[in-house]
Amino acid sequence: MKKHIFVMILFLVLSTAALGNVHLTSFAFADSEEGIPILAMPVEYVNYTIVSVDGSLWAKIDGYYPIYMISGASSVPAGSLQMVYPMPPQTTNISVVFNGQEVSWENYTAVHPEAMHHTAIGDWWMISSVLEGVSDFFVMQIHYMHPLQVINGSCLFLYDLNISPYLSPQNSSSTVYFTVRFEENVTNVRAYTAKTDSQWNPIEFTTSREGAVTTVSIPERSAYDDLPGDLVVEFDRPNMEIPFFVTPPTPNPINAAPQFPLWVIPVLAGVVLVGVLFYVKSRTRRPLA
Repeated sequence: MKKHIFVMILFLVLSTAALGNVHLTSFAFADSEEGIPILAMPVEYVNYTIVSVDGSLWAKIDGYYPIYMISGASSVPAGSLQMVYPMPPQTTNISVVFNGQEVSWENYTAVHPEAMHHTAIGDWWMISSVLEGVSDFFVMQIHYMHPLQVINGSCLFLYDLNISPYLSPQNSSSTVYFTVRFEENVTNVRAYTAKTDSQWNPIEFTTSREGAVTTVSIPERSAYDDLPGDLVVEFDRPNMEIPFFVTPPTPNPINAAPQFPLWVIPVLAGVVLVGVLFYVKSRTRRPLA
């Protein structure tokens, strides 16, 4: 299952990517006595704000990820760790923060074009960041925004919940708390977990409203042996209402174009034909001797 956040890599997971689908649930480190580190993320918080940008709906995402390294710290060479993160198409305004300090990122897919991340609504590109000074506990924050997709007349977005690398027998469960704030008028909100491309299961959520803002709260729980999948939120956007004092324009019969009588067409055609024949005959007549 293609899940959400920062998958650990060291030697360019292209050995996995070259096989076809880049799931990014595998990770590798340099050899060490402790082996691959075991990470845990018992809880994460993801806030969505849905806004209108030039008439189109966009999602602003702010994620907060506290991560524990519960074993294998010595396998992280010099406390340096490379993370990769999938991004929806046309994502912009990206920022990555590690322990309160913004760090640089690069377009990982631009460097490795075969490294695309598959989701239930399409293939995504990826970014990567190198974290320096990683300890037994660190906090990642990421911000970005992207336009929403419109499929079958409904707006939707997907959150790629890549939680499997953070689940183990030592830490067997994790919960992500989604908060979706709609600053635009929307109706018929639905939420699903996408276990596969075609297997979408409804997930419960609560809704509150304050003025013109609707807020949806969705807790999604994952277990080591039970991964529900990515989150998909779908909703409708009603048409803009026409004010009551405006009426749709109707055709004005006074300004309507006059109807041209069809019987005139063959008459004109006959006149033109006779004229052409007369002209040709006059041009070919020999002069008198």
